[in-house]
Amino acid sequence: MSHGTLSVILHHHLPFIRHPEHPVFLEERWLFEAILETYLPLIDLWRRLESEGIPFVFTMSLTPPLANMLGDELLQDRFLAHLHNLRSLCEKELVRTRGDAPAYELAQFYTERLAAFERLYVDELGRDLIAEYRRLQDRGLLEIVTCTATHGFLPLMNGDRSAHRAQINVAAEDYHRLFGRAPPGIWLAECGYVPGCDTLLAEAGIRYFFVDTHALRNASSPPVYDVFAPIACPDSGVCAFARDPESSRSVWSSKEGYPGDFDYREYYRDLGHDLPLDYIAPHIHPDGIRLNTGLKYHRITGSTNHKELYRPQVARERAAEHARNFAFNRRAQVRALSSGMDRSPNIVSPYDAELFGHWWFEGPWFLEALARELHAGRDLEDAVSLSTPGRVLDAHPVVQVATPSESSWGDGGYSAFWCNETNDWICRYLHHAAERMRTLAKAHDEPDALRRRALTQAGRELLLAQSSDWAFIMKTGTTVEYAVRRTRDHLHAFERLDLGLSDRAPLDSTFEVFLRGREAQFNLFPTLDYRHWAS
Repeated sequence: MSHGTLSVILHHHLPFIRHPEHPVFLEERWLFEAILETYLPLIDLWRRLESEGIPFVFTMSLTPPLANMLGDELLQDRFLAHLHNLRSLCEKELVRTRGDAPAYELAQFYTERLAAFERLYVDELGRDLIAEYRRLQDRGLLEIVTCTATHGFLPLMNGDRSAHRAQINVAAEDYHRLFGRAPPGIWLAECGYVPGCDTLLAEAGIRYFFVDTHALRNASSPPVYDVFAPIACPDSGVCAFARDPESSRSVWSSKEGYPGDFDYREYYRDLGHDLPLDYIAPHIHPDGIRLNTGLKYHRITGSTNHKELYRPQVARERAAEHARNFAFNRRAQVRALSSGMDRSPNIVSPYDAELFGHWWFEGPWFLEALARELHAGRDLEDAVSLSTPGRVLDAHPVVQVATPSESSWGDGGYSAFWCNETNDWICRYLHHAAERMRTLAKAHDEPDALRRRALTQAGRELLLAQSSDWAFIMKTGTTVEYAVRRTRDHLHAFERLDLGLSDRAPLDSTFEVFLRGREAQFNLFPTLDYRHWAS
């Protein structure tokens, strides 16, 4: 018998974007699209498997900025307005396509889909996705891990232990606020590992983290079982799980992998760009900026610009075929690996959650079919079952001791994507602000209420400025102006708070008004403790 386990890791993350000062804000749509195209479809498939008694368990990371946005009433209201706007577009489409049967069927498909997701979100979940994640975790169907507090990339924090500690501890405490327990593991932002940060993870009660393949293969001692078993860091005992490149490539790659199949939906054709402006205008940005609506009528078809109409049922059948192929290949891996291991091989397959549904529309169908296929093959000699890193450690608590190499899963495998000619200007300012935050925290043992609020907000501003998303956007060249503005905004706010706190004179009413405004707009981390930077 050569049984193995498969750990599918879905990394849920978006930067904290909340602009109550604007009635409509373009970048808030990132959240609305993710809820509608990824988070609700995933919850829907998990609930369906649960109701049918199909055993499954997935691991998901939930970053603190995203968790705080999902629970924000303003953003919930705006998401529903976004959903209602799309439903009204579907109603228009049912009229426009009435004489074109294939297009009309697609309009019906989207109409029914949006109505079902509104019922799920409002009637069944009460707009509270976090509560549903908590319920699924308590049922043993999800293992939810945290992430550095604002997706802060640890390798570029200048070796600042207080900055590392704050990113880790603030995340762990926010997780406990939401889920009533310590996080079992952590997705270090961009899988960015720095030797020594694992001791801080141990202090926070975290058992494991994830790294890319080369972090284990370049470890201080060669891994006995390659990436198919974790290793434990020597000073902390915290374990590192590494990505399996073979299983990842078959899903990640649009050229070699499943998402490029010609029967799948074409992401880059959308009604927001295809239809006349006067028709689509009420459903895009009020300034007339054309945007993706999520309503897409074409399949990939081929490598040319010619695109045929999308066929959802055909695509769903292809997703099931690909799930069977994926399961077959994982069983082949297990057969090849088992004879040389004293434990069940564990295949770690980590992905950005938004790949499933947003970028690869059929991704949730693939995951559902995969769970069914693995369950159907549970009695095979080379069976593979879904598992989680926590369960793997429970089953095999004795692991090899070694230190992973500093690394990331970004392009090139290290830090170049977040520090290059497009974004390296931010580093010196982030390092200086982190040093100032440490000084402020140590200088205020027993502040009055207003100073405590100011210190807490200074911590928020620093954490938000450290978000790796801004450097990422600057490198990719998308919405660069917004990323630059956000970085500067948080650094300028931090500087103003720093100046006020450094002056021993009483803080005046102007300062309090400024502070109140920042607290209202950036209302995440309600339990943040500025003393994390003083340790």
